[in-house]
Amino acid sequence: MRRALKILAILVIIGLAASWWLTRPGRIDPADLAGLSGDAARGEMVFWVGGCASCHAAPKAEGDARLVLSGGLAFESPFGTFFAPNISPDPTHGIGGWSVEDLANAMQHGTGPDGAHYYPAFPYTSYARADLSDIADLHAFLATLPASDSPSQAHDVGFPFNIRRSLGGWKLLFARTDWVRDVSGEELERGRYLVESLGHCGECHTPRNALGGLDYSRWLQGAPTPDGKGKVPALTPDKLDWSALDIASYLATGFTPEYDVAGGEMADVVQNLAHLPESDLQAITAYLMALPTP
Repeated sequence: MRRALKILAILVIIGLAASWWLTRPGRIDPADLAGLSGDAARGEMVFWVGGCASCHAAPKAEGDARLVLSGGLAFESPFGTFFAPNISPDPTHGIGGWSVEDLANAMQHGTGPDGAHYYPAFPYTSYARADLSDIADLHAFLATLPASDSPSQAHDVGFPFNIRRSLGGWKLLFARTDWVRDVSGEELERGRYLVESLGHCGECHTPRNALGGLDYSRWLQGAPTPDGKGKVPALTPDKLDWSALDIASYLATGFTPEYDVAGGEMADVVQNLAHLPESDLQAITAYLMALPTP
């Protein structure tokens, strides 16, 4: 009996150690950043397509105030309420002290400089596909923005979701870095990059399972809003049956073919996408029109 208990204790210790190791926060290899030099002008395009202002500007900020990334916007979800943090260049309350490596760890692995897991309200499951050169450019651009000394708000998340280490298990189950759709050709590949990675369209337009993981089998087929009070439309060709010109025009102006206008969070997205070159809007359009019909 004593021998059996000893073996059981050893197995439990091994299991706990394996679980701790498997759920450890991921990090990039610093060597992968060697030779990269961020360009703020290119980083501005990454900033806009990544939608940074939509989440990290103060609620209801307009115009140039959208460039003050003081955070504070609340995101209600079945798991609690998450608050966008201050990511302005303020060294104390923002990310002014972050290196490119810190930003890359956050975007590609959902890992903070202190080694803590980030909640997937921050769409690192999409940003994980971002090129490191784009992340370096974005880091350079963020450093040019106004600093804000507004402290970030703590998330309002109850047990067991407040156990950060459990997010390592969530990442094992649901985080992926491969492309969702196979495409070929320069324009489609560019569109895929913008939609699946930087633009993180799937985060809102794809249904999630009970644990908040994206249901890739229903990619961009529409989903309930995180607060459960509305519906995010599908982007598949059977639902979005506009012409290529209609889609590209909507992304640039927010006007639909019926002369309606984008509302809600999509209005913010259009404000961001309006900064992109026409070729990128056409690439996004080409990718959406090439999606398979469910």
